[in-house]
Amino acid sequence: MVLLSPVAVRAVVQLQRDEGRQLLRELLGWEPFNEVWDLQRSIRLDILYNSIMFAARKGLSWAAVATVGKLAEELLEEMKGLTISEALKVFHEKLSACEPKLRPLKPGILCDYFLNTYFKHFHLYQFVLCNKRAVQQSYATLEVCVPPQPLPLEAGVEVEVEKHQRQIAALSEAEARKRTDVLHLQKILRAEKDTMLEKVYKKVEDPCEKLDKERLESLVEEVIKVEAETTREIFQAEIQATFEILELRLQKKMLALKPPVSNLPPLVPDVQTKKAPKPRERKKKK
Repeated sequence: MVLLSPVAVRAVVQLQRDEGRQLLRELLGWEPFNEVWDLQRSIRLDILYNSIMFAARKGLSWAAVATVGKLAEELLEEMKGLTISEALKVFHEKLSACEPKLRPLKPGILCDYFLNTYFKHFHLYQFVLCNKRAVQQSYATLEVCVPPQPLPLEAGVEVEVEKHQRQIAALSEAEARKRTDVLHLQKILRAEKDTMLEKVYKKVEDPCEKLDKERLESLVEEVIKVEAETTREIFQAEIQATFEILELRLQKKMLALKPPVSNLPPLVPDVQTKKAPKPRERKKKK
């Protein structure tokens, strides 16, 4: 153990408990440690600190307080693995050796202190200080999503107003989606028409195909039929989409005509206008 000087123990005693323990750790030459995972050092530091504080409260000189701290450290080191009877024998020998340095403190007071603290839980201290602790740590990564930056209060709207705006926006989005669907359907139908017409044209260009009057009339009728069916399907899709778009526009118009009523109280002006004083009536001279 690093010998503690009277000046050092005096500095430890004059501090609060947490600061005093940290100063004592530095004076002992210990590196900083995690007191949750390194219980051996944490318990040893507690025993040494409490011993020094006990001696200081009993009014001993600072040199005697340093002697008590040295005695506590030696007991922790030399009593490892001993039975309680062997440990008590070592304790009495050391206490007798340092008794002259502890005067005017009665020997029985220091003996009672160690019997009621360290030796009262001797087997527990032995188990903790003599056995290396198996540390099992598990780590988990937790992603914390912070809330978005709120908008300024002046940009806020009431709940009912926001619902009203969302409904109108949803109807506008549905109308745009209907128009896009019609254009997409027109594109598909025209592509199918071109494919069917291409097959008819290949029959006309085929040298093995005999193009008599009846065959030519049949091919022309087939082309007209393809054109008519494609045009009819496109018109039906456009008419259906037009009715649906008109229905959406009608709903938007109805919503626009019924805006939500504000529940907020009316704003009170900061400066209240004062009523102008009435002009005094001039007294008529008699």
